[in-house]
This record gives sequence, structure tokens and C-alpha cells, in this order.
Amino acid sequence: MISPETSRLALSRRSFIKTAATVTAATIIQTTSSESADAGPITIIDTNVSLGQWPFRHENLADTSALVAKLRQQGATQAWVGSLDALLHKDISAVNVRLAEECKQTGGGLLTPVGALNPMLPGWEEDLRRCVEVHQMPGIRLHPNYHGYKLGDAIFERVLQLAEERNLLVQISVIMEDERTIHPLVNVPATDTAPLSNALAKFPKVRLQLLNAFRTLRGLPVLSLAAHGVSFEIAMLEGVNGVANLLEKLPADRLCFGSHAPLFYFESAKLKLQESLLSELQMRALSSNNAFRLISRA
Repeated sequence: MISPETSRLALSRRSFIKTAATVTAATIIQTTSSESADAGPITIIDTNVSLGQWPFRHENLADTSALVAKLRQQGATQAWVGSLDALLHKDISAVNVRLAEECKQTGGGLLTPVGALNPMLPGWEEDLRRCVEVHQMPGIRLHPNYHGYKLGDAIFERVLQLAEERNLLVQISVIMEDERTIHPLVNVPATDTAPLSNALAKFPKVRLQLLNAFRTLRGLPVLSLAAHGVSFEIAMLEGVNGVANLLEKLPADRLCFGSHAPLFYFESAKLKLQESLLSELQMRALSSNNAFRLISRA
């Protein structure tokens, strides 16, 4: 049982992080952009955002208008968004329709919809076609651990094949929530990424990004996947000077900005850039340049 004192300290730390991030938000952009005025201001592309209500607790930013306001306030110029409905809903086509409409009606040009895909359901190839041809989505977001398949399965290789043919970005959510806080009736383990290198060797042109990977993935497996062209984002990267330490080993073009909003504080991700004291070149790469190249269909 968590003691009142422990709870109080946790809340104090959370409040400090949120307040400090708000105070330093402008500093990240102002300080680095002033070093090179000719290059223009540093912009942020958030590659890991979700719309909708998390089923296991209330989120203040579950309302899309509130989420968009927060992203704009913190300097985001683009956010790649999936739908939380995709985790448990079986009508994926309807999930994608709602996602596309919400981005158009409420996003104000900020939100880029990333379509849901569940290859364990009938008609999933039609869902993928509609993502591309009807909704004009640049990519798909997968949740293998929620949908019941592995990255070594033939069905996953079929997804990669179609994504390569369609020149789609593929995002794989490794985990959605810290395993220590998952509801016991929905004990969803992290996706095992070990088979991913073999699958990508068969489809070398696929552009793939792992979301929320650093909760369970570290060290040589990260470098091995990066060598196969896999990109990552920083939402679950922890540790003092964590981003800078990671970039000592990971190629600088393989890391993007990601907040995991609304489940995580957007400000927390920005603080990770600030406390690592990155160079302007690194800041620009992580904030938007890497994401721009990753999503480009050129």
C-alpha cells in the first residue's frame, strides 16, 4: 500500500516536472534558434500522440480541442495521431473514419492521422487500402500485443509487404502503459521486437518506427534495429542526460520527438531535450527534421 507521504512526494515531483517544463518550453526554442537565425526557428513534430479516451483512467486531454490547444501552446507544428479506440474495438474501419474526421474538423491542420490496422480481423487489407486511398493517411499504427500476433508471424510480414508496396510509414507501439500500472484483467505484455530484424531484412524499403520502445528495449537490440533502418522516439526514454547518452551510440537520424500524449505529459518530453544540453544540430534533428524525412514518401 502506498503511504500518504510517498503519494505526496510523487505528486510534488509530478507538479515540479510539469511546472518546470512549462517555464523552460520557450527556452528550448529561443536559445537554440538564436544560435543560427538564418536557419529559422526550431519546430516540433510529435510522432507519438493518440486521440480518444484511455479505457482505464480519465485523461484531461481526451478532448481533441484541449489536446490541440496544449500541443500548439508547447510549440508543436505537427502531430502524428492514432486512435486509442484501435486497441479494443473490432470495427477498425469505423475507428479510422472517426480518426480522419476528427483530425479534419478539430485539428486545424496540426493533426496527421495514422491509420489503425489489425491484421487478425477479416477485411484488414481493405482497411489498409482505405487508409491510403480514402483517408490519404501517410502511415499505419500497429498494436501487436493487443491484437494477438507476433512480429515473426507470416501475417506481420504480409503487412510489411503491403506497406512497402504502398510506401507507407509503419509505427509499432511496443507498449502503451508501464507494466506496473496495467489493469490486472488486461495484462498486456510489451511486444517482443526480437524477430523484427529478420522481417525487415525481407522488406528493406519499409520505413518503420517503434513507439514507446525504451521502457523495455535497451542496448545492443536498439543498435541492431537501428542498423536495419528502424527509428525510435523519446517518450519512454528515462535517465539523467538520457537523450545525449543515447545519441553517443545511436545514429542521430534514428531518433524523433514523441510525447505519448495524452497518456504522458507533453512537457516531460520537452524537458528530456532541455536537460540533455543538445547542440542546435541535434535539437533540430530530434525536434522535426528526422520526423520530416521519415514520413516523406519521396
